[in-house]
Amino acid sequence: MTLEERINACIKESMLARDQKRLAALRAVKSELLLLKTKEAGHVITSQEEIAVLQKLVKQRKESALMYKDQNREDLFEEETFQQHVIEEFLPAQLSEDEIKEQLKAIIMETGASSMKDMGKVMKLAQEKFQGSADNKIVSSLVKELLG
Repeated sequence: MTLEERINACIKESMLARDQKRLAALRAVKSELLLLKTKEAGHVITSQEEIAVLQKLVKQRKESALMYKDQNREDLFEEETFQQHVIEEFLPAQLSEDEIKEQLKAIIMETGASSMKDMGKVMKLAQEKFQGSADNKIVSSLVKELLG
């Protein structure tokens, strides 16, 4: 089942359950996917593009939630956080730091990286390997730690 089909099924469930908060989050995802799909005629969305869209939406929700929390707007903070969690349901499971570190050690051995000069090579392979399953900020800091 494709992501679009899963989203449509969840939208239907939310409509039947009259869950307006969840429905709003799912419609936002569907809207972004439709925009991506119609950007070019005959464009077929890849799974990497789907994951990138979901990550972008999660990042937007996190930033908005932080802003609302700073402004003491608890109602809007909770709404953004809820939508973030709904969208995260469709992302691959996130790896722990230990799991990332182990896989990074293997990538470093594979590339023969020995110093910070080789960080670009390691990050390129790491981004391909961890697509959607690890935050690039965490990966970057771990690569610096391992190469430093």
